[in-house]
Amino acid sequence: MTKTLAKLEKLDEYRYLIPQQGKMLTSGLIYASSPMLEKILEDRSLEQVANVATLPGIVGCSLAMPDIHWGYGFPIGGVAAFSLDQGVISPGGVGYDINCGVRLLTTGLSRPQLKGKINDLISRLFAQIPAGVGSKRKDLRLGAADFKNVLENGAAWAVEQGYGEAADLSCIESSGIMEEASASLVSSRALERGRDQLGTLGSGNHFVEVGYVAEIFDETAASVMGLFKDQVTVTLHTGSRGLGHQVCDDYIKVMLRAAEKYGIYLADRQLCCAPLASPEARDYFAAMSAAANFAFANRQILSHWVKESFLQALHLSPRDLDMNLVYDVAHNIAKKERHRVGGKTLELCVHRKGATRAFPAGHPESPERYASIGQPVIIPGDMGRYSYVLVGTQQALEQTFGSTCHGAGRLLSRHEALKKARGRSIAAELEAQGVSVRSAERDTLEEEMPEAYKDVEQVVQVVQESGISKKVAKLRPLGVVKG
Repeated sequence: MTKTLAKLEKLDEYRYLIPQQGKMLTSGLIYASSPMLEKILEDRSLEQVANVATLPGIVGCSLAMPDIHWGYGFPIGGVAAFSLDQGVISPGGVGYDINCGVRLLTTGLSRPQLKGKINDLISRLFAQIPAGVGSKRKDLRLGAADFKNVLENGAAWAVEQGYGEAADLSCIESSGIMEEASASLVSSRALERGRDQLGTLGSGNHFVEVGYVAEIFDETAASVMGLFKDQVTVTLHTGSRGLGHQVCDDYIKVMLRAAEKYGIYLADRQLCCAPLASPEARDYFAAMSAAANFAFANRQILSHWVKESFLQALHLSPRDLDMNLVYDVAHNIAKKERHRVGGKTLELCVHRKGATRAFPAGHPESPERYASIGQPVIIPGDMGRYSYVLVGTQQALEQTFGSTCHGAGRLLSRHEALKKARGRSIAAELEAQGVSVRSAERDTLEEEMPEAYKDVEQVVQVVQESGISKKVAKLRPLGVVKG
């Protein structure tokens, strides 16, 4: 353990402090239980929390959610806010999969209605939604002008093309569009990688999961969201595919030069960044926003194909299916937001990397539909256990810049998971648990085995007990499509 982490202080049952020291400009604050912290200390993610605290213009603490693990520069599960005039923006604080995010769809169906039909439904979803490394959609080829429109208008472009309804936009973070996006600041290589991947799932931890509402904790909030016991739901998790990866890669090179140009101290080269007021930062923000819009459009298009798959596999009318969007949240993004800090309202750039926005009831950026309960938060677990629906809180707004966890968080590296899966059939094990699975690649299924992840119930307990999110419902899987 480094000298920094040797000074870790327990504030209460679910919060630990890395005191400001050395070149740190502020403290680090970790949300975790004692048993979870023991596992967290096995990698260097808390060292990354401390490193983030050295970046210029950071406001408040360098934060870590309970699903924290080692990432590029910033830890996955990290949150950090920077002042617009003195602070910086860093691609490492957003991640390679820009606007990797998750959305929750409800149906009018109850669990018994899928009895004997789940395998056919999952097979239909797998056939309709291209998945796996480099997957492409052959029936959605766009010219340069149309693709520019996607990058600058996000989910609104998808709705205009007939993918979903205009009402969906109010249930997407930022209404499904980052206004400062500019396709002209996305490289030709990124455009080339992304053009054929719109409407595809991708690989890794991306998925489409058909599940059901197993338990309701808050009847009022559940009712506002349209959730009921035993209801069939769909959770969709994917991002900006190769386009976002390339945007990140392109601008890491730009930011390495910028950090040197502006004399910024880097505790780790992976924290490369530029002052938010600089042309390099403005260009990155515009390109990142374009990639984020791609991801918003991608999830909107995929929802259309999810709906089509249900209609075809179950021979239902749209009215009988009654599929609706609850909410769509981003996991990897930097947002310009107004926050109260020390009695003052400040304009900040909030980096959330493997973290979810969690605004409270009445917040102006929360949809009108959820004004009385707070913004919905969707926290996926693993393929074999459960996921959660939460809402944001005022305490989150005051303590974490309106942020909470984003999922279970990895427990095993992909290499460790593959090693542990040797000689086993993960698909057969899941089938024995009543979960139907289809995957483009066997290795992906093994890398994503349930044991590779923390128990999301423990993660959710931390954010619930610390007051930065509130439980609404628990979802259990019936079938999953993996990349």
